[in-house]
This record gives sequence, C-alpha cells and structure tokens, in this order.
Amino acid sequence: MVDSSGSSIAHVNVELSPGGRRTESSETGTFSFADVAAGEYRLSFKVPGFAHRTITAEVRDGETLNLTPTALALDTVTSEVTVTLTQAEVAEAQIKVEEQQRLFGVLPNFFTSYDHDAAPLNAKQKLELTAHAWFDPMAFVTNGIIAGVWQAENTHKGFGQGARGYAKRYGAGLADYGTSLLLEKTVMPTIFKQDPRYFYKGTGSIRSRALYALSRTFVCRGDNKKDQFCYSSFLDRYSVGFITNYYFPAADRESTGLILRNATIGIGFDALGNLFREFVAPKITLKKH
Repeated sequence: MVDSSGSSIAHVNVELSPGGRRTESSETGTFSFADVAAGEYRLSFKVPGFAHRTITAEVRDGETLNLTPTALALDTVTSEVTVTLTQAEVAEAQIKVEEQQRLFGVLPNFFTSYDHDAAPLNAKQKLELTAHAWFDPMAFVTNGIIAGVWQAENTHKGFGQGARGYAKRYGAGLADYGTSLLLEKTVMPTIFKQDPRYFYKGTGSIRSRALYALSRTFVCRGDNKKDQFCYSSFLDRYSVGFITNYYFPAADRESTGLILRNATIGIGFDALGNLFREFVAPKITLKKH
C-alpha cells in the first residue's frame, strides 16, 4: 500500500470479499492472504486519513497473485462553518432599510418596522435612527414652513418680525423638534429599555388591527421583545413641553396647565398616528421591507 507520492502506508485494514477475511498491512505496506481458492475477489482498503478504496482481483488455480502497489488518496475533509450575525448586526441591517422608508417616497417613515420580529435596537442604534430623522432634509423644509406660518400669524410675538424674527422662530422650532425627538426616541427608550418603533400588525380583522394600533398608544415593545406599558412615551409626552417651553420668549411661554393639556391632546394624536401607520402608511410607503 502506498500514498500518492509512492511512500508505503502501514496498518491499512484490508478486507477480502467474499469470505470476510481481514488483515493489516505491514510497516512496508505489504499484506497477504494464504490458502485463497480460485475465483474473483474484492479487496477493500481502509486507514484513517486516506480515502477508502476497493479493487477487484482474480485468483486462478495454483497461482500466487502478486498485486501491483495500490495507491490510496488522501481523504477529503469537509468542514461546515455556520456564520451567525450578532443581534446588533441584524438590527443594523434592518434600520438601514427603515431609513429608506418614505411616504410617497418623500416624507420620512423611519420609526415603523414592517418586520414584526425585528431585532431590538441598542442605545447607539436608537440614536442613529433618531439622528437620521432629525437631520433629514424634509425636517428642515417642514420646520421652515411652520416658522413661516408663525411669522405670518405673528405667533410668539417676542421673536419680532423680519428676517431676524423668522430666523428665531426657525431655530426655536427646529430645537423643539429635535429635543422632542431625542427624548422620545432615544433618551427615554434607552432608560426604560423600550423600542421606539411602531411594529406593523398587518394581519387579522380590521377591528383587531384597529385595537392593536390604538393599544400601541399605551403599550410598546421592550428590548426583551415583550409588550409593556410605554413609560418612555408617556414620560416624554409630559416632560418635553416643560423643557422646550424655554426655547420661546418668556411672554409667550405656556402655563403648566396648558402644557399638561397639550400633552394629553398629543396622546390622542399619537393614537390617530398609529391608526395611520397601520392602515394608510403601508400603502404609500416606498422601500418598506
């Protein structure tokens, strides 16, 4: 017995069939079977590290059969490697898709997940998604329109009029939006380990889907993928007004009662927004996954 280079292979298991007789090759790779009757036989060779091989041979009456050296090829080793992405890597790939979602291909729809089993976001990814919404070009355009309406109606009179007044309204509005977004989508969800996204249901009766959408006003998914009371959203709703109130002239700031009333009204608008996300947004969102 030899390998592909011609070197002898010792301790090869050799089986002679029919008959089932076995032997083992010597240190020089030779083997023999004595008293073999005439006939056709199969010789099977097995040794660790080499591929199994079978040859046939015929023994005639009164003949001693000398075989030419039988070469064995090295065994082929097959390794199976399973590559598993980490939770953070899966979530990163998913939010890259979410960052492409836009209503009519224009208005951002980043905080809706159409994958109900989406991976939870870590703090960095919550901030990433928030920043993507905050610095989206449409945020600047929308804020510019709002500032223009305030200017026309002379809302927040303390800012005055003219280009300077418009700039102050624009800056205050953008800071108000950014602070609200940061608290609602990053800070509070990170503290309470909750997911800031709306998870689209999309199945079941209209009634069940409507009830689900309305329930998301009070319930959100935790980072453990289990539903829980949405502390992050409620605390944000009632706290952000007190913070952003200081972005506007003292004479135009809202009272505590008005801030709390507006926060409660805002919860109602959240419910309407969830109904929109469940029934309307999927039909007009481009590049949703």
